[in-house]
Amino acid sequence: MQLHDIKSTTKKSRKRVGRGGKRGTYSGRGQKGQKSRSGASIRSDFRGGNAPVWRLFGKKRGVSKKVSIKHKFLRVPQQKPHIVNLNILNNKFNDGDNVSPKTLVSSGVIKNIKGGVKILNKGELTKKLSFSGVAFSNSAKEQILKTGSTIK
Repeated sequence: MQLHDIKSTTKKSRKRVGRGGKRGTYSGRGQKGQKSRSGASIRSDFRGGNAPVWRLFGKKRGVSKKVSIKHKFLRVPQQKPHIVNLNILNNKFNDGDNVSPKTLVSSGVIKNIKGGVKILNKGELTKKLSFSGVAFSNSAKEQILKTGSTIK
């Protein structure tokens, strides 16, 4: 065995084109265009192939269309309020209790105060409670006021 008989175990690189010779004028590159030029390379993130980093992520809620791509991902989407129904308040609180975000966390109705609290009209409220620091739907507000509860 001699050196010129040894075959490579690695994959062969693709054929070099565009050197003139047997293939003629265009040498397998086709005519004109970006890929026919010497030193031509198209970035894989430009079109097709792997998507560019800024196209991997979906658009975030609350971001205007006019914001440049660079700043779009720096914005944090708005946090939605925790929703609490009237039937839960009726079960967890006693007559005359104060209902605020802190008391809702301490009673285990919600986990944290981030985003605020909104009370919706699902179920019935039969107890008189005093509310502070929470938002209401219109129908929930009507029912709360009918029971004689106070809103601060």
